Amino acid sequence: MRDDDVVRRSKRLSYVLRHAPGSVGLALDAAGWADVAALLAALGWTREQLDRVVAGNDKRRFAFDDTGTRIRASQGHSVAVDLGYAAQDPPAVLFHGTVERVLPAIEAEGLRPGRRHAVHLSPDAETARRVGARRGRPVVLRVDAAGMARDGAVFTRSANGVWLVDAVPPRYLRRT
Repeated sequence: MRDDDVVRRSKRLSYVLRHAPGSVGLALDAAGWADVAALLAALGWTREQLDRVVAGNDKRRFAFDDTGTRIRASQGHSVAVDLGYAAQDPPAVLFHGTVERVLPAIEAEGLRPGRRHAVHLSPDAETARRVGARRGRPVVLRVDAAGMARDGAVFTRSANGVWLVDAVPPRYLRRT
């Protein structure tokens, strides 16, 4: 499978497992898991193709369960799921990548999850820069995660290391 096929398939898998499982006749359980055999049948893929997509995703967006018979997206869902991540104390500082054109809204309202279940934060500025660069010239915001946690915000961490929180009020944000 060529690299561009892996990318195309990864985008398709993200769409199905995060946003529209019903688009291929699939159902996710309450924790976001899908049956691998049903997914393969729905997409017309082989297990080898699926394994290559999962292994080749540099952001580790997908995870198999311990048996390898179920798969889910690690975060980013717009459909109702409970990923079951336990609350964790975040590092003192986290980062968020965005673009210049949305900064006025962020400065006024903070970071909101939009159609997703949580705001996604990166553990380092370089990762945040790459995230922001997907939509244009990146801007990296520094998040006072320690201050938020002290003030009662609850953080979780996804299987692929992305920090999740309900929202980030503007007072906890600084442009790097």
